[in-house]
Amino acid sequence: MPPTDSAAIEDVRSSILDCVGNTPLVSLDRLFPDPEIEVLAKLELMNPGGSMKDRPAQFIMERGLADGSIPADAHIIESSSGNFGIALAIAARLFGLSFTCVVDPKTTQANVLLLRSLGANVEIVNTVDESGGYLHTRLRRVRELVAATPNSMWINQYANERNWLAHYHGSGAEISRQLIRPPDYFFAAVSTSGSILGCSRKLRESFPSVRVIAVDAVGSVIFGTPPGRREIPGIGSSRIPELLQRDEIDEVVHVNDVDAALACRELLATEGIFAGGSTGSVVAAMRKRLKDQPGPCRAVALFPDRGDRYMDLIYDDTWLNKQRDLRSGL
Repeated sequence: MPPTDSAAIEDVRSSILDCVGNTPLVSLDRLFPDPEIEVLAKLELMNPGGSMKDRPAQFIMERGLADGSIPADAHIIESSSGNFGIALAIAARLFGLSFTCVVDPKTTQANVLLLRSLGANVEIVNTVDESGGYLHTRLRRVRELVAATPNSMWINQYANERNWLAHYHGSGAEISRQLIRPPDYFFAAVSTSGSILGCSRKLRESFPSVRVIAVDAVGSVIFGTPPGRREIPGIGSSRIPELLQRDEIDEVVHVNDVDAALACRELLATEGIFAGGSTGSVVAAMRKRLKDQPGPCRAVALFPDRGDRYMDLIYDDTWLNKQRDLRSGL
């Protein structure tokens, strides 16, 4: 039997939720070889549930159960395109709560299978809403389920203040600790706007001059652009989230599905980072925004999702060719 050190403390986590956070910050100097441009990526895709959505799911559930705003016997209900639903399903399973996730046909098959494997009830809505998407239909179904389900509670990530607070105390605080020299830019994809607001609010406490750049999908209405067809789930929205504070965002860059997919493939080929569609959108936005940047600059980007759940979308040549044809009007 090996000797023991009574002063040593074993590093053993009590659950997978205790593994959320403390994600690395890595340089992308292969993807951005210009010595004048330094790009750093916060790899939120390395969270145990596969995305940055682990942070608000953990934060909302733990804080809510602790203060009683989420009852111990609650039936959690939420609308999700995938990643937040998976993160909530993990948390609900560990806390012994039932969970229903409302998704739509654009949710990847991998996400639907994973949700069901985690014990979630999956409701799939199929009616296109007035904006041409499914979000409003999903939310109507959420309200119906809340009205019909005893002890039910809607998390409502689009309006829940603990969404942005999770990133303020989590990824934003970590980036602030990981950096010494200030960044010139902070890039983040938007949907609920919780991650970009939480991170930027924390970053500006240490680096007040940082310029915050939102990455949105072409066809999203978050920043007042016309609604349109969007095929990559997880980025953009067909409604303006209640959390959004437009005056806290300095610039917006819109990225289409094809450019996001191509950026994912380039990221994998150059850096070996296997990322999802929202991450690809961020890479494409940085390419567009930084290509004519005068003088040296430093950019930090949030990489929110990994690629294994997008194999039948952005990593599938047939899907990509179809999106190219749609884009060119064929």
